[in-house]
Amino acid sequence: MSTTTWTGRTGSRLAAPPAIRAPADLAPLIDHTLLKPDATADEVRALCAEAARWGFAGVCVRPEWVAEAARRLAGTKVHTVSVVDFPAGAGTTPARVAEALGAIACGAEEIDAVIALPALLGRDYRYVLLDLVELVGRAGVPVKVILETCRLSREQKAIGCALARAAGAAFVKTSTGFAEGGATAEDVALMRSVVGEEMGVKASGGIRTAADARRMVEAGADRLGASASVAIVTGGF
Repeated sequence: MSTTTWTGRTGSRLAAPPAIRAPADLAPLIDHTLLKPDATADEVRALCAEAARWGFAGVCVRPEWVAEAARRLAGTKVHTVSVVDFPAGAGTTPARVAEALGAIACGAEEIDAVIALPALLGRDYRYVLLDLVELVGRAGVPVKVILETCRLSREQKAIGCALARAAGAAFVKTSTGFAEGGATAEDVALMRSVVGEEMGVKASGGIRTAADARRMVEAGADRLGASASVAIVTGGF
């Protein structure tokens, strides 16, 4: 099981999180997430307050809420995370880069970008790689590459991970949470086997209990994306 957390575009190591003996030990691994299109300001403020209270790794919001989240999290250790080309992964490279840079200018400290999914499904791997190289290179903050694993074959998952690693991404991530399936321990284990120990793996989509979360960590995840974060850290295994 990997116990590495990450910071910076090159994925430099931070101290390993504590052993997962109780649900509360999962808190430093969680990106507390609110990505529904109709999220309200009150919901974003509550999300940030919960993240600060429980010591979550980050708050993940849509680009339009980054500035609000960054203001609310100022002075805390919680990172502001935003998504790019979400959830389709179908935008042009210039549009994806512009969205990332806009979110970063508003305070995003990490970017979760959907891989160029139509190109990956169409086996245009050169396009996928060049797109990610441009995005990672321009962002200057850690980039997590969302594969949307439920839409990919095992081979495509492995190729997507290899391309993200070659592009210098900090993490690979399983899912958007907006497709027909989410994270599985099997997919997390596959992703970890491809990227090795020098890259992060984020499990997201359908993680609702402490037991779900622990299974993902045991499979190799060192970051978790969840909207049920408070229930996870206050529940039981």
